[in-house]
Amino acid sequence: MTDTALDLDLDRLRGGTQPRNHDARTIAALTANPGCARRGVMDAAGVDKDFLARELGFPSPFGQSQFAITRGNVFEAQVKADGCAELLTLLRDRLGLEVPEVAYDDLEVVAGNEGRELRHARTRRLLERALESDEGTLFDHPLLRLEIAGQVAYLEPDVIAFQLRGRLHVIEIKSFAVVDGQAEPEQVAAAARQSAVYVLALRRLVAELGHPADRVSHEVFLVCPENFSNRPTATPLDVRPQLAVLERQLARLTRIDRIVGELPPDLSFAPGEALPEAVRAVDARYAPECMASCEMAFFCRDEARACGATGTLGRSVRDDLGGVDSIGTALALADGSLEPSDDLAETAAQLRTADRLRRELLGGAA
Repeated sequence: MTDTALDLDLDRLRGGTQPRNHDARTIAALTANPGCARRGVMDAAGVDKDFLARELGFPSPFGQSQFAITRGNVFEAQVKADGCAELLTLLRDRLGLEVPEVAYDDLEVVAGNEGRELRHARTRRLLERALESDEGTLFDHPLLRLEIAGQVAYLEPDVIAFQLRGRLHVIEIKSFAVVDGQAEPEQVAAAARQSAVYVLALRRLVAELGHPADRVSHEVFLVCPENFSNRPTATPLDVRPQLAVLERQLARLTRIDRIVGELPPDLSFAPGEALPEAVRAVDARYAPECMASCEMAFFCRDEARACGATGTLGRSVRDDLGGVDSIGTALALADGSLEPSDDLAETAAQLRTADRLRRELLGGAA
């Protein structure tokens, strides 16, 4: 399947609507479940999964409140005002960095044009110049690219990359508060995962330009409001663990062209009576963990429960059962009413042992 043919197929799957771009959050969530063909196809095609879930009657609760979005935008604008003057002062005074005077480039719009190719080309050109000169240069809204399962995804991060002692650093601006030097662990973990996506994309671009990938530092600077005020504070964040997980999971993702090639040639996720059947035509890999990261989770949970899928019991249980996709099959193997195939013999033996121990415990309790 040629790239052009694949693009046409993905356009058909979207129902002719404009694709939604990946962002760091969606990529981090995608790598959390690399075996899910349904999510892989929808994200590669740029399907609006939130809209799709509502059309299917399973709306998701994802999304920030308008108040949180407005507060975040105000805080980010404050930090970036006047060529990031406040941010540079913060890095010098709070973290003690010897940051020299730097040039500032805003790459959100290029000559009045918001086109992705033009913005990425300018990002690439300015980064190449900065890497060759080693000068202190600061980039706002660089447009990066990252290959996801054989498809190129554009990243439009609200981040800043700046050069210090010959290494580029990513700065992630978040609106959650740091109170008495502590922030909500889950929010910090999510920021670390998203920052790792930016670091990886930036490293791959630097490598394409002929420079060592480690010219992009694994140390990210997280900028947040301090003590519920609008005064920013900065904290170094080591994202090496998140980078390792991200690279490993991206390598495991099934190539989208293979999945799409096995789907019906007229399949489309366009709204209508055929939508539920179209979505079910693409295999899902549901687990309760999906509830925290995917807009389609409620639909997939309902589907998995209806067919008694082992994934409803948790990803670790499904993985331990190794190839047994149905709870009914697992129970039949456990009580001996179903003879296992050769490849399930070991799993069946473990299930029978577990069933025997359960019966003994229940008998002892009785």
